[in-house]
Amino acid sequence: MSLMALGLVLPVVAGLMAPGTQPTGTAAESTDTAGLALAAHTRLLDGAARYRSLQQDLAARRTELSAAREAEQAAQQQVAAARAVVGAGAAALYRARAEARTPLLRLDVQAPSSTPDVLRLTALADRAGRDLEVSVVQADRAAVELELATRRVAVAEAAVATVEEQAAAVLDELRTEAGGLRTDVAAQLAALTTGPAAAAQQEANQQARRRWQEYLGVLAAAGIESPPASALADPAALPAGLSPALDGAGQPVPGVAWAVAGNRPVTVLPAETVVAVSSALAQVGKPYVPGGVGPDAYDCGGLAGTSWLLAGYAVPTASGDQWTTGAAVPLSQLEIGDLVFADGGTDVGIYVGEGQVVAASAAGYQVGVRPVADGTGAVRVTLPAPAQPNPALPAGTAGRGPCGAPPPPVGPVSPAWGGWSNGRIPSTALCSIGRSHALRCDAAAGYTALADAFTAAFGKPLCITDSYRPLAAQVTAFRTKPALAAVPGTSNHGWALAVDLCGGVNVAGTVQSAWMAANAGRFGFVQPDWARPGGEKPEPWHWEFGLLT
Repeated sequence: MSLMALGLVLPVVAGLMAPGTQPTGTAAESTDTAGLALAAHTRLLDGAARYRSLQQDLAARRTELSAAREAEQAAQQQVAAARAVVGAGAAALYRARAEARTPLLRLDVQAPSSTPDVLRLTALADRAGRDLEVSVVQADRAAVELELATRRVAVAEAAVATVEEQAAAVLDELRTEAGGLRTDVAAQLAALTTGPAAAAQQEANQQARRRWQEYLGVLAAAGIESPPASALADPAALPAGLSPALDGAGQPVPGVAWAVAGNRPVTVLPAETVVAVSSALAQVGKPYVPGGVGPDAYDCGGLAGTSWLLAGYAVPTASGDQWTTGAAVPLSQLEIGDLVFADGGTDVGIYVGEGQVVAASAAGYQVGVRPVADGTGAVRVTLPAPAQPNPALPAGTAGRGPCGAPPPPVGPVSPAWGGWSNGRIPSTALCSIGRSHALRCDAAAGYTALADAFTAAFGKPLCITDSYRPLAAQVTAFRTKPALAAVPGTSNHGWALAVDLCGGVNVAGTVQSAWMAANAGRFGFVQPDWARPGGEKPEPWHWEFGLLT
């Protein structure tokens, strides 16, 4: 899908697609630019970490505030109840006749036989008076407790406000950092921490990053520095030298502008967008992990949220919550940096031009550049969310999971993934499960949960002897144990989807092996038929993630 196919007019693309344009400067300047990019990246990561720490603190403070308000409400109810008792007692005394309030008035020296009744009534009146006094004391105590509860609410509210101010200050720092980042430094930022991908995916990643750096090179060569998002929000009030960007229907596009670089028009994005996109492109090749928010692994919402947090925007890390973080924009006005949603909001990526997004893909198992999915919606983070919620997104594909995860397969599936060859998967595409062991990241997450459950059941760690097996290790294993090891290049260990276990699991008939048979499936691990007792080649220690061919 091209930008033209999305309805954008060609002048918007010209600057982004200037072929062969490179940032200017000497080798020494380039080295300095790389150093500046690394330093800026470190500061941005530090700011993001401080913000997230403050958000955790804020959540705790809000919990305390909620508890304080509940206690205050309970104290108010106690005060109301105590005052009601006092009021009822006082009203009863008020309505009583004088003789009932003061029975001694009924004493009659001429009728001594009535004295016991008078004394009994006097005792009752005294008790009623004492009860009323007790009720008054209890009401006073309840009022004191209410005052203390109200003070605790005020203290909790002040604590929440303080942390909110601190978090807002960190966001301001991040936006200031983004606004002060030179365009050529932002271009270097996009290539700081990228990891490898296989074949076509690697080429797609490199092309997208190259286009982005060439675009920033055009701006740098023309001396154009991206203004803050606030300066581009209103197309009718743009900074000098900029003109409104127009969509294919000639309508102004808020949040971006046009300028002239040399003799060509070029789109000018907000400084915050430049940082967010550069930060996202710097993550290509990193593993997909459900719930990952970086810096080592991501899911789709985590990548989008973290990239925009580095630019000073508090975007949630759950894709389902991100649809409300900005203004919805039609696809005819799609711009670089927009969050693009698919599958009913369960999948999200950051638009990078040419009909592509950079996203953490559950189907591809890593961060990469891929085409925009059909039936999508988009949000521009740099524009305020409207007063009315954004319209609901279309329903997603039935059975598809978060971040583009395909529906669960029926029957065995090929273990090949990511475009890699068996035994030639780089360590950066895998996730550690302890010591020298690693698996594909979703398998690693399943194994970690399995190991935790095993430890809870037996009081000791799950013992493992083998996991991902590089091709060289497969060759060695086949040479030393040809009867047990698979032919090199065919082992499911070479796909980082198999483990060999010990500690009792490796012996058929033990309580540990029985526990695995009963529980491993809950965490995605199964034992192939050939490895089970009575199978073609029994290996009770061998377990695989998913039903593999």
